[in-house]
Amino acid sequence: MSARPGDPLVDRPGNKALKVVLALLSVTVLGVLLVWKLAFIQQNWEAFAVAILLASLVVFFASFERSAISSREVVLIASLAALAAVCRVPFAPLPGVQPTTFLVIVSGYVFGARSGFMVGAIAALASNFFLGQGPWTPFQMLFWGLVGATAGFLGKVAPKSGRAVMLSFSAAWGYLFGWLMNLYFVVFFIKPLAWKTVFLAYVASFPMDTMHALSNVCFYLLLGPPVIKILKRFQEKMTYVEM
Repeated sequence: MSARPGDPLVDRPGNKALKVVLALLSVTVLGVLLVWKLAFIQQNWEAFAVAILLASLVVFFASFERSAISSREVVLIASLAALAAVCRVPFAPLPGVQPTTFLVIVSGYVFGARSGFMVGAIAALASNFFLGQGPWTPFQMLFWGLVGATAGFLGKVAPKSGRAVMLSFSAAWGYLFGWLMNLYFVVFFIKPLAWKTVFLAYVASFPMDTMHALSNVCFYLLLGPPVIKILKRFQEKMTYVEM
């Protein structure tokens, strides 16, 4: 039985779990910001953050494990994740310059939210074997995974997004990724928590976040359309394999 030409890779089990986790993460962040003065949470920030983080990663990986997936897609996800990880290493000395984000975005945009999340999460884990593992690794896995997942949703909602949309999306994630990682820094290293110190942490990261956003834009301008075209060729080949 052959898959129909119009069948996208994104219409598979696991998307509901992705949406649930995204909603859970959003509600959690908002809830934490609203109740951070409560004594219990203030004294247990690390445990609270780690519990939410691990729960999110477990749900994402479980949805991937249980969903129908071809061996070709597994190989493709692994290859894209390895490429994203390898490309991160030589740019590490340049603050904020992250080709990984660009590759995760185009991967998710073409192959869907589930594949985009896996590429981002695995790329973060693999690249940190060269750059250094630490308590930041799970956060990077989750947030780069979210980059790929949201790019997958964009690809499903607007599969023919123009340059302006893709550049805006890439620039926005340059800032969003940094702001989300700031949550990790604030939770684990700023004590006692105060709005002033949180604000200063975000101000201090602004130059690096700006470089991240600008590098995403530059990578897309230089490589975006041809890379997306190549990936869509692979997608077409995977669509016509026998099931």
